[in-house]
Amino acid sequence: MPRRSPSPPRPQTRRPPQPESKSPLNTRTLAVLGGVFIIGVGVGVTFSKTTTLNPDNVASTQFIDQAAPNPDICVQFGASAIAVDTRIFVTFNPFSVFVSQPLMQPGCVIRANNVALLEQRQLITGEQLRSCRQRLNTFGYVGNLEGKPEISCVYQSTTDKNLFLKLSGLGNGAAGETGNF
Repeated sequence: MPRRSPSPPRPQTRRPPQPESKSPLNTRTLAVLGGVFIIGVGVGVTFSKTTTLNPDNVASTQFIDQAAPNPDICVQFGASAIAVDTRIFVTFNPFSVFVSQPLMQPGCVIRANNVALLEQRQLITGEQLRSCRQRLNTFGYVGNLEGKPEISCVYQSTTDKNLFLKLSGLGNGAAGETGNF
């Protein structure tokens, strides 16, 4: 048999490479991320709804606002507060310091431009008002205004000593105009 000569190689046609569609955000990944997001929102809502607001766990300022004496008046003319009453005893021979257990109760601080409200209700005298204003102070109280509230002339502490502002990342600790009473 005659031998055949090998046929010339056929020219290979090159196909252009097709781009692979391996995006990191394919449909399956997006579905999983969406599910995780939905579950996260559900867990967050569950935790926020189970937060107990009681005197043992003050989780928000809403609880303090609601517990303030005369909350509607307090929010309109001042700010709700926690009044802390304590006594400090200092002995000199021997030198020692004793502190009583603090009594914490809901209170309210009236803005300086609204203290006439207390005078109109005859809860403070004109002399008390003048004396307190001369020192650029305002009034704070505990107890209902309709009853016998304990009213005190109070002054606002300087904000440069408020270490909580520095910890919260609000800068140098200077408060805005809303912090001034």
